[in-house]
Amino acid sequence: MVGHDRFKASAGFDRRNFLIRTFGTLAGLGILPAAAQQQGSLVGGQAEWAQSYDVGAQKSRTIETATPILSSATLQATEGAIRVYQELVARGGHPPLPADQRLKLGTRHPNVQALRERLIALGDLSPNVGRGPVFDSYVDAAVRRYQARHGLTPTGVVGAQTFAALNTPADVRLRQLEINLVRLKSYSGNLGHRHVTTNIPAAYIETVEGGVVQTRHVAGVGKVDRQSPIMTAKILDVNFNPTWTVPASIIRKDLIPLMRKNPNYLTEQKIRIINRQGQEVQPQAVNWNSDEATQYMFRQDPGGEFNSLGFVRINIANPHGVYMHDTPAKGIFGDDYRFVSSGCVRVQNVRDYIYWILKDNPQWTRDAIDAAMRSGQRIDARPAEPIPVYWVYITAWGTPEGVIQFRDDIYGKDGFGPGAVTQALRDGDDRPTE
Repeated sequence: MVGHDRFKASAGFDRRNFLIRTFGTLAGLGILPAAAQQQGSLVGGQAEWAQSYDVGAQKSRTIETATPILSSATLQATEGAIRVYQELVARGGHPPLPADQRLKLGTRHPNVQALRERLIALGDLSPNVGRGPVFDSYVDAAVRRYQARHGLTPTGVVGAQTFAALNTPADVRLRQLEINLVRLKSYSGNLGHRHVTTNIPAAYIETVEGGVVQTRHVAGVGKVDRQSPIMTAKILDVNFNPTWTVPASIIRKDLIPLMRKNPNYLTEQKIRIINRQGQEVQPQAVNWNSDEATQYMFRQDPGGEFNSLGFVRINIANPHGVYMHDTPAKGIFGDDYRFVSSGCVRVQNVRDYIYWILKDNPQWTRDAIDAAMRSGQRIDARPAEPIPVYWVYITAWGTPEGVIQFRDDIYGKDGFGPGAVTQALRDGDDRPTE
């Protein structure tokens, strides 16, 4: 196994910073644990665009680095990460950890020693903080750090999700890094002074200006069967208080089945049926046991508390018909599994995102933006110049701070497909239990 000092030398780790990051309650990574998680579904007659989440105690979490994921610094750090994993693989990789016992702070179990050794080998735990079968505060901090760099809520609890990540073979991780190095190189040109990057498998958004990350936002992205496309586009304008026209695919897959179960669904969701003559049709006039509904347009009234687009829609020119938007289902941003949309991207803390988009347009001050949102009226705004947007698929990368990030191959574009981590995220979570 690779010791901490060798890992430090290969990846650019600084011992002092490492200890600060690991034992400083994750301050070096800027991660805030979410207090609750809940998976979205069609349960209770709610379609995927109007999910109900517990948002009361949710806290967003982000990875604090000023370095954009699409940058020469990230490219160089990823090359360093590859060298680390090449050496790890050459030494035989690592055997699977026994996953028959859930581990957390205070646990005394023989499996804790194996967990310690794995965390030391991966650089998350210093080898100088003791041995033994007790899950102490040092192991807790190291587990949280490991979880954070794998896109998991840093609970400190080692359950199905964390075991699935820990037991991903080292040669698979190496292959991920090599594949993603090629992707990162493809974005090594001039991306624009101001641009936006959405990393789909990480479900995160960065705004970048002058080569520095300005804001970072958790995102909700496309389901496996309704994927968000990899593309380059431009932000053209912003629509405050938009209506929402239901896409044809959702009419067939979601809306018709829901209306069969709950005839009042459209009324409850303030969705109107419009025929080809522009006239409104009452729901009871439609035969929901046929495909008649596909002949109509379905339009949801504006309203940030219930409209599927929330208070704002961000239009980006592209051939896929996708865009970015707010959502009334804010609780999704506290989930680890955020592959829930029909291809569009939902933006956490959308107000700060809009502030950044429109900051160079003197007409759109923060006060003006706030007033537009409150108005309830459809109002359009444009950035001073169209802003490049990159929707990318990066599942493994390094940062100049020495952190190696991994995400599951949710769409199978690395050749591995959704793995054990994704399955564990769907089946359960690693939240602490009483």
